[in-house]
Amino acid sequence: MSKEIGITVKKAENFSEWYTQVVTKAELADYSSMKGFMILRPYGYSIWERIRECLDRRLKETNHSNAYFPLLIPESFLKKEAEHFKGFTPEVFWVTHAGDNQLTERLAIRPTSETIIYDAYSKWVRSWRDLPLLINVWNSVLRAEITATRPFIRTSEFLWQEGHTVHETKEDADKEVMMILEFYRQLIEDESAVPVLLGYKSEREKFVGALYTTTLEAMMPDGKALQMGTSHNLGQNFSKPFEIKYLGRDETTHYAWTTSWGVSWRIISAMIMLHGDDKGLIIPPRIAPIQVVIVPIYYREGNSRAISDRATQVADQLKKTGFTVHVDSRDQYTPGWKFNEWELKGVPLRLEIGPKDLEKHQVTMVRRDNSQKTMVTDDRILAEVTRILEDIQKNLLAKAKSAMDSSISNAKEYDEFKRILDERGGFIRACWCGDTDCEDTIKAETGATIRTIPLEPEGNLTSCVRCGKTATKVVYFARAY
Repeated sequence: MSKEIGITVKKAENFSEWYTQVVTKAELADYSSMKGFMILRPYGYSIWERIRECLDRRLKETNHSNAYFPLLIPESFLKKEAEHFKGFTPEVFWVTHAGDNQLTERLAIRPTSETIIYDAYSKWVRSWRDLPLLINVWNSVLRAEITATRPFIRTSEFLWQEGHTVHETKEDADKEVMMILEFYRQLIEDESAVPVLLGYKSEREKFVGALYTTTLEAMMPDGKALQMGTSHNLGQNFSKPFEIKYLGRDETTHYAWTTSWGVSWRIISAMIMLHGDDKGLIIPPRIAPIQVVIVPIYYREGNSRAISDRATQVADQLKKTGFTVHVDSRDQYTPGWKFNEWELKGVPLRLEIGPKDLEKHQVTMVRRDNSQKTMVTDDRILAEVTRILEDIQKNLLAKAKSAMDSSISNAKEYDEFKRILDERGGFIRACWCGDTDCEDTIKAETGATIRTIPLEPEGNLTSCVRCGKTATKVVYFARAY
C-alpha cells in the first residue's frame, strides 16, 4: 500500500494528524462542505450500528421502548425550563422562516430533546399506572461547534441516543440512573474495550437542569479526558414547568420524577485513539462490523477455483456460528495490498488461504492486535477463531486499562498539580474543598476540570489541593476534549 493510501505519520509523533488520517483513510468519515459537519461513511456507520445493537438489546430487555420526536422545538418550550434554555442558548441553531414567510415563533433545531419530549409526556402521564414511562430515542442533535471541530469528538451534528424516563419517586429515578450507568459501562468497557472512571459530576459540571449527573470518563493517549456518556436524575426540574403530574396510589396528585441519559458516536473516537496504531485502526471484535476477513491467495490460474471455494466454505461455517465475515475476492488487487487495507480498517482477524494451506488442509490466521501468525488445521478453525477473537478483546481492554491506570497521578500541592498537568497530563487524583469558586479558579488557571467524583467516597482526606482549606471530597481532575 502506498504512502498516499496508508498512514503517513506516527501516532506517537503527531497524534492529531494521525487521528485525522485514520478517520479519513480507513473510510470511517469525511469532512462535509458545510463547515462543522461531517459525513459518516458506510464503514463508520456500520460500527455505529454495532454499538447501537449492543445497547439497544439491553434497553429492550429492561422494557425500554424506542420512539421518535420532532427535530424542531418551539422557543416557548425551551423557555419553560429557563435554566436549561440558558445553558444551551449559545449552541442553538434557529429556524426563522418557512419558505419566504417569517415564522411567528422561532424553532430550535434540537440541541437535546427534553423539552419536546416532556411536553408530550404531560399528556401521556395521568396515573401511577402509567409509570414508569421508559422511552429511548436514536437520533441526531445539532449544537453550534463550527470553530473547533474534530470528527466523532466535536461536530455541529452528531449521532447519539437519548433516553427519557418518568417515575413515581426519586428512589425509582435513582435506580434508573444507576442501571443505565452500568449499561453504559458494559457497552464502553466490555464491548468497546475502553476503560472508564465512573462517578458524579460536580454542581458546576453537571447537566444543566439536572438534580445530579453521573458520568463515565476515559483517558486518551494525549493525556486528555474524554466524556463517554452521562446519566442524569432530573428531579422534578422538568416535570414542574411541563406539568408532568400523576394521580398517585394515595389518590392525590404528584409531580413525577424524570431521568435522561445518552451516549454518542464519541465511543468510536475513543476506540480509534486508544487501540489504533501506526498501521491504522484496531477494532475490538465485539463491535467490529467485520470480525474476520478471508483473503484467498492465488499463485496460478489452475488453483484459483479450489481456493476460492474453500474460502467460501470457511466463511459460511463461521457465519453460521454468528461471526461477521467478509471474503475479499477482488482480482484487481494483490494479496499484500489487501493485507494492508484490512489492517488499516482494523479488522480483528485475517485468514489467509493459499495453495500450501489448501494442500495441508489448514488456514493461516493473523491477529490485528499483535500481528501474531498461526497455522490452524481445518478441523480447528471454528474453535481457534472463537478463542483468538475473545483473546483480542481481552488484550485490548487490558492494555488500555493499564494505560489509564498509569495516567492517574496524585497531587497534594497546587504547584505539583500544575506541573503534572503540563508535563504528563492524565487524571489527577486530588482533595477538594467543595467550593465552586475554587473549582472555577483551577479551571481558569490550568484548564483542568473535575471530571468525576467517585461513586463511593475515597478516603485519606487532607486539605484542598488549591486553597488549603479542609477537603470534603477526593476528585479526579483532567484537561478534556
